[in-house]
Amino acid sequence: MDIHLQRLVDRWVGVPLCGALSAWHAAQRALGVVPLPDDRPLLRRVLVILLSEMGSLVLAEPMFRRLRERHPGVEIHAMVFRKNRSVLDLLRVVDPAHVITLRDGSPAQLAGDLLRAVGIMRSERFDAVVDCELFARISAILSGVSGARHRAGFHRATQEGLYRGSFMTAPVPYNPYRHLSHQLIALVEAIGTPTTPPSKNAPIAERFTPPVFEPETGEVEREVSQLHRDHPACEGRSLVLLYPSGGLLPIRAWPLDHYASVARALLADGHAVGIIGMPEDRPLADDLRRACDFLPAIVNLAGETRSVRHLMCLFHRAKLLITNDGGPVQFAAMTPIHALVMYGPETPLLYSSWSPRMRAFWQPIACSPCVTAYNHRNSPCDGDNQCLKRIAPDAVLAAAREALAAASQSA
Repeated sequence: MDIHLQRLVDRWVGVPLCGALSAWHAAQRALGVVPLPDDRPLLRRVLVILLSEMGSLVLAEPMFRRLRERHPGVEIHAMVFRKNRSVLDLLRVVDPAHVITLRDGSPAQLAGDLLRAVGIMRSERFDAVVDCELFARISAILSGVSGARHRAGFHRATQEGLYRGSFMTAPVPYNPYRHLSHQLIALVEAIGTPTTPPSKNAPIAERFTPPVFEPETGEVEREVSQLHRDHPACEGRSLVLLYPSGGLLPIRAWPLDHYASVARALLADGHAVGIIGMPEDRPLADDLRRACDFLPAIVNLAGETRSVRHLMCLFHRAKLLITNDGGPVQFAAMTPIHALVMYGPETPLLYSSWSPRMRAFWQPIACSPCVTAYNHRNSPCDGDNQCLKRIAPDAVLAAAREALAAASQSA
């Protein structure tokens, strides 16, 4: 579904529903129909709602671990968009039978799946719901109608931001100064906490090691053989992958001519270059190949990766990924590949991977970062993303050559 349509529906439908649910829960409490949440609850069945981008699922992996540590034996369920299901399965943090999926291809599909999801939630009788969303109200609404006694989610508190109602029993203030993985853990720790605001624990200093992708026997070899059959120019060369697309947010994209400058130099060094992306990114990838004179060693792989598993097998073959902020960053962190990541509208302080093979580039000019949970990822920028344009190709190229040398030494 188009992101502008999502914002419109979220505002004009989400706000009234959040208000109505807030009044309903307040009336339930006033009449004594619903008991107040107990301190130190015993959670037997918990639903985690994670509808956002694929990469956020990887950053949420430590939260699932903390949930099991605090509540041994807990049965964890998850709700995700169907297109993100494969990432959740790769992480192996939830039993596949305990996953609720939603389709977001059209408003009609989404509405039908939401009704089905509400029926599942009410029948499962969850003890708690953990709403991990930052940018939408739909997950808060689902929490409000879940029937769970404990509901943890982000809240704007006294700050500017999205109104998401007042029916969370553990409303955790969104903190733009803490890494997302730490903030998601705070949601788990807030359940049953009597303080205001909840989760007044000592700050987490731990830098979590990303989970590791474990390919099946022969899986990487099969995919690499197919790559070489489809693109013979890649065989016998070290492979560098580029992800020049901004996805749903084009403002996150490093300029294409910067990518072209780096690609031309790497091709001259004797490397092969593959451009990855979704099927709709193929024209962009062809523009990049055109800027490199359609040399045989630069190939268009956009739309050719059949799944996240397929992409991660390519990461095992390649030595370096140069990418905008997005899902590929987090997937790459689960493999041996080195990565250079461009940040600007969003900040690596909140969203970067802690893999030692990741290097972030960021020019924190006065207006960066501008995409936050407070503005529904709706940047005020006119499209002239100087925060990314000022990341010099020469600096990225030098880092690329350094990373390729380190990758060769490791091999």
